[in-house]
Amino acid sequence: MSSPPSYITREDLSAFLLKPVTARPSIAVIDVRDDDHVGGHIFSSTHVPSSTLDHKIPELVRTLSGKDIVIFHCALSQQRGPTAARRYALERARLFSSTNQIDSAAHTATRAGEVEKTGDGSKGEGTKQKIYILDGGFVKWQEKYGPDSRLTEEYARDIWVDYC
Repeated sequence: MSSPPSYITREDLSAFLLKPVTARPSIAVIDVRDDDHVGGHIFSSTHVPSSTLDHKIPELVRTLSGKDIVIFHCALSQQRGPTAARRYALERARLFSSTNQIDSAAHTATRAGEVEKTGDGSKGEGTKQKIYILDGGFVKWQEKYGPDSRLTEEYARDIWVDYC
């Protein structure tokens, strides 16, 4: 089985997002906040409330199979974000395994958050995908990048002034 997903800093994520699309890896940012999905979101992120993950995870694995990096976060990335990342990694390994189990001859746990499968590479199962959790979640992100419209959409500063 692969190692648990690792954390990515807000600085590293912002550096990826500020690169021209042609010069960066293919990235998906998944925001799993629920009712607290207010006050802004990371540019180009996809909102998938944690309450919908039971039926959304298999779909996410299929639709994100071509991405180089998938990053999960919630408000603080202490519970929902890490749980979603782990569930995604496990489902990815399950779906791309012909025996519905990790076959050690066909899969290799590389680094924390990566699952690599050898094979023909069709439908993304042969690609290495890095899975991360945004350190500090959106709360930490907005402290530094909230006002930056290149990185944060629909930011409402007044919501965050008294939050922390």
